[in-house]
Amino acid sequence: MKTPSGLVASPYSTFYSKTNTFKNSLAKFCISPIETILCLDHKKSMFCQLLTGSLQRDEVVRLGTIFASVLERTIKFLEDYWRELCCNIRTGYLRDWIIDPGCKNAMSFILTGPNPELADLIQQICEDKSWEGVFKKLWPKIKYISSICTGSMSQYIPLLELYGGGIPLVSPSYVSSEACFGINLKPLSNPFDVSYTFLPNTAYFEFLPVNKDGGGKAQETRTIDKPVDLENVKLGQYYEVVVTTLAGLYRYRVGDVLKATGFYNKSPQFQFVERKNVVLSIGADKTTEEDLSKAITNAKLILEPFGIMLTAYSSYSDTSSTPGRYVLFWELKMKGSNDLPKLDARVMEQCCCIVEESFDFTYKSFRKDGAISALELRVVKHGSFDELMDFYTSKGASISQYKPPCCLKSEEAIKILNSGTVGKFFSPKTMS
Repeated sequence: MKTPSGLVASPYSTFYSKTNTFKNSLAKFCISPIETILCLDHKKSMFCQLLTGSLQRDEVVRLGTIFASVLERTIKFLEDYWRELCCNIRTGYLRDWIIDPGCKNAMSFILTGPNPELADLIQQICEDKSWEGVFKKLWPKIKYISSICTGSMSQYIPLLELYGGGIPLVSPSYVSSEACFGINLKPLSNPFDVSYTFLPNTAYFEFLPVNKDGGGKAQETRTIDKPVDLENVKLGQYYEVVVTTLAGLYRYRVGDVLKATGFYNKSPQFQFVERKNVVLSIGADKTTEEDLSKAITNAKLILEPFGIMLTAYSSYSDTSSTPGRYVLFWELKMKGSNDLPKLDARVMEQCCCIVEESFDFTYKSFRKDGAISALELRVVKHGSFDELMDFYTSKGASISQYKPPCCLKSEEAIKILNSGTVGKFFSPKTMS
């Protein structure tokens, strides 16, 4: 994109992937040819990269994306296109719809002839009713999955653990386009417990203390004006991170809320908590991204005994009627397939109850008094969140840095998920 002054601006990952530094260093360690990585059509790019990975399956030791949401998208793409991949491998010909010159040229050096034995093997793996551990079956020498799984990306951890079949999930670093913040010094730690050690030489960091109650539950998230530096960070305190960089940012508020969890030498370590001010609100109630994530984590435990997985979620505050209500969108699937689960109304209503019971005192008080209507849960069909990603990428979002919105603000985005709704459920009308 271009700024109003005419300067070209892009996410750092996009900028870096087009530099000679990337092409002459990191790209050499990728199975995917550089032409497929830089292809602007993400469908053609993903197909060619999966085809390359299939043809060179014994060379793959790492599966990596920047964010876990892209891995989730890759899984769905593989589920939809594995037959076509097998056809390419069996015949030795690249499909006609791959028209990008760079992709065609790169694949001509990899897809050099028919390989029916490999096609049969991949077909046998993908035809299995259960895809549990499918990554290990497709790539037998894989050692780990590298992707950021913290914050809003944590919703994809159960899915990646299912398909990974025990392969470690590694969240390697905490990086944004503003600065490189920190690295994970314990890469094999539980993905839900990852802390990043800040790198004091990459930028000048300051931290605005964020008010939380004693239990760590967010009340009205507000910041105290006086920032502290790295040396004065206090263990257990929540902060909003602020950066000053050589590139010209001065005391730039990134918008991330972190929790100080420890120190490595004198450098503080932080857990990513949430994006600041990403909230659901009808009136005086304030429900943050962290509150919502914890509530949904509690509720989805009800689904596990039935073999049902929650693969993606979002929400919005519906104020079209009075009183308003919270609306959740859930995409569900059976553990062993992409089939839509049979939705038992009592079970789904119980999920609604648990979500509401997990919210703070303010929300429950307003619900009890009738100032907030019963929470609504809308279950959407398979692929609805793919359509949501397509919508945001068509508006200029980078697919490599796409973060599923925890709280929807766009009427068009809400309409996309509403069009895929296959079931609506409400919590009981009263709340004690």
